[in-house]
Amino acid sequence: MLIFLVVLQQYMKRLHHRAHPILERFGLLICIALVWAFAALLTVAGAYNNVGAAAKQSCRTDRSYLMETAPWIRMSYPFQWGAPIFRASHVFGMMGAALVSTSTGTFFAASRFAGATPPPGHVLSRSIGFQGIGQLLDGTFGSNVGNAASVKIRGFFASIPLPIFAAIYCVLYGLVASVGVTFIQFTNSNSMRNIYILGLSLFLGISIPQYFVMNTDYVLTGRGPINSNGGWFNSILNTIFSSPPTVAMIVGTILDNTLDAHDARDDRGVGWWHPFQHRKGDSRNEEFYSFPLRINEYMPRRYL
Repeated sequence: MLIFLVVLQQYMKRLHHRAHPILERFGLLICIALVWAFAALLTVAGAYNNVGAAAKQSCRTDRSYLMETAPWIRMSYPFQWGAPIFRASHVFGMMGAALVSTSTGTFFAASRFAGATPPPGHVLSRSIGFQGIGQLLDGTFGSNVGNAASVKIRGFFASIPLPIFAAIYCVLYGLVASVGVTFIQFTNSNSMRNIYILGLSLFLGISIPQYFVMNTDYVLTGRGPINSNGGWFNSILNTIFSSPPTVAMIVGTILDNTLDAHDARDDRGVGWWHPFQHRKGDSRNEEFYSFPLRINEYMPRRYL
């Protein structure tokens, strides 16, 4: 799957000018269809009959009899799994998870791919707020992912072999990471100060979470390196320091704002970044980030 993705999206699109827009837009779907069909043929032919349980679970297209057991029509409804249970330890623990999973980096990556200006502060705040509302609705319907009316075809898509998803993540997550790295071009890459901050952030962003993951028992005790008398306090910090992007962000933010921050304004790229942080800082902000369909007229001004 990974080889198909690279070959179709990056090499074969150059063979003919008509193939370029098709493969660039639909290369991912074409690869999924091809490899999924190949996995289905292997499943029917019995290639996975004598393999381990892990391989059967990951590679078979008929694992768990998804198609046979999926209902034709199913509608989600609020509190379908029972009334919610609130405990302070769970609430505070999930606050750490929410901080880790906030999609700020995704917003910047999406704006980059779309050719838009970097999202201003009020747009990020608005987006995180709407994301929180969406997660609240997801929790109401008993799921941590989006819910909608569905038919038996969901079982069809759920039968996609897991290695196909893994290959997709290799490409998509790699693109998101590379987009983040491209913002370094607006800083002075010859500055020893910036090199120091970048190197330390990357290394600690890898090593500290690895230490926390290796020393946390998620199954039996749920205890990690931070083990005080406050369970919620432990959950927040153990969750935060188990996330590589979050640790790298914390280290980089602290160092960037304390190491000669005032004197290194140009080296930090503040001059380039500043106009995009305000509502009227760039004339294109309104074009890219205003609500569609005249929704602006009905929204409170602080959300615009």
